[in-house]
Parts: sequence; structure tokens; C-alpha cells
Amino acid sequence: MVNCLRPKSLDEALAFRAETKALPFAGGTDLMVKHRGYSGTGPRFDRPVLFLDALESLRTISLSNGLIRIGAALPLADILAFSGLPELLRRSLSSIAAPGLRNRASLGGNIANASPAGDSLPPLYVHEALLVLKSLRGERQVPIDKFFTGPGASVLAEDEILSEIQVPLLGQGLVYYRKVGTRKANALSKISAAGYALTQNGKLTDFRFAVGAVAPTVIRLKKAEEMLLAGTAEAALQAAAEYLRPIDDQRSTAAYRTQTALNSLKEFMGMHPQLKSIKMK
Repeated sequence: MVNCLRPKSLDEALAFRAETKALPFAGGTDLMVKHRGYSGTGPRFDRPVLFLDALESLRTISLSNGLIRIGAALPLADILAFSGLPELLRRSLSSIAAPGLRNRASLGGNIANASPAGDSLPPLYVHEALLVLKSLRGERQVPIDKFFTGPGASVLAEDEILSEIQVPLLGQGLVYYRKVGTRKANALSKISAAGYALTQNGKLTDFRFAVGAVAPTVIRLKKAEEMLLAGTAEAALQAAAEYLRPIDDQRSTAAYRTQTALNSLKEFMGMHPQLKSIKMK
């Protein structure tokens, strides 16, 4: 039997979490797979389950002063319906699973699951998103690249709840998103990549590139970004390769992931006329 907790408010949810260390549950699309039982049996949870899907304070989305605030339990379908959603996030969220699952799955769940292959993560790294973590002790904001500590692991404390994702808007630059899987829908990523490039007066002034499923966590290729801004494209590709530490598993091989990640970076560098013709800063 599963001990289920249904708080009426976020404060009550935080109290439940502090008292019982209950497992936060929003859409449940990852958790139900992780905790599935044997054939013909129900899911198996070793601690209480804290349902957050009915808390309206975690199901909001707004845009103000160049910052999008997304409630952690808001379903992906509702996020995609928001007209102010940045293009990078729109592309990545629309690639997750299939419409039925996107009606349940939440952005907070995709983040808290802490999979290096999480499809929403590379765009959030590029946008330099902030995660709001709440507990009875207070609130803290964690940059998304400081949140993950390894596959399935993060800095989220046992009494904390991820309550909000804050996404700063980017300038009107070029964006890139690529998900490589075995099929277009209901597929886990072999790799995923997101990029952003801003040119001003014909010069590259900002370049960001993040890759998932090629290391224990999603990574920003910061040395490669710096090389590109300095005008050394070949050195940028060499620097990018140093970041990649993929594994062989049932979905792909380390060699394929490495080459595909580098190909994605090359594709973004060369697919737009603006990137072909810019003068490097």
C-alpha cells in the first residue's frame, strides 16, 4: 500500500515534506516508471508520496521584466500554450514523449528527475535558468548548472520542494535545438543539444551551447564558447571534445554520442548564413 499525502497548500506540502521526507509527485510520468512493480502489481514506493498536482501556486506561468516564471507542477502542454514561451524551450518541450504524456508531465519533474538525458535541460542551461527551492527553513535560488551532482542526483534537500523555474529571456539571436533518438515521439534521447548565438554589427557577441546525455550531467561547452568568441573555430571543436564523457548503454554507444554531439555543434556553427559570414569578435 502507498501512503499518499494531498496537501491543500504549499505551506502544508512543505510541512509534510519536512516531517515525512515524502516523495514529491507532480505529473508522475517519470516516477511511475521508476517505481513500477512486477507484472500485474501496482507501483512500489518505499516512502510516502506527496501529490503536488492540485496546488495552484505551482501551476502558474507569467512573463515580467524579461523573466518567465514557471510553476514546477504546471503540465508541459500548458507551458507550450503560453504565447511568450522562448523558442528554445518550445522546441525542446514539444519533443518530450507524446501529447498524452505532455498533458501530465511537468517541467519541474523533468528537472528533478535529474537525468542527463532530460530534454528540457540543454535549453534551460543556455537560458541560464534559476531554480527556486523552498522548505520550512526558507527559500533559495540555485542556477540550473549547480543543481545536478550526477545521474539522478541533485542538491535538492530532503525537506525541499522545487517550486518555480525562472527563465531569463535571451536577445533576438539565432537558436538551435536537436534531439537525436530512435524515433520522433516517445523516445529517450541518445543526445540532445541547444545553442544560442547573438550577432551585433556583424560580430559574434554571445555564443552558448549545451549538450545532454554525454556526461554525468548536462554540460555547457564553455571553453568552446570562449574559443568561438575569440575567433578560433577549430580550437572550439577540440575544446568541446574535452567535455564529452558519454557511456555505452542500451540506447547508444559512447563513440556515437561523442561524434553526434560534435556534429551538432558543427551544424549550429554552419547552418545559418549569419554564422557563416560573421566576423569573430
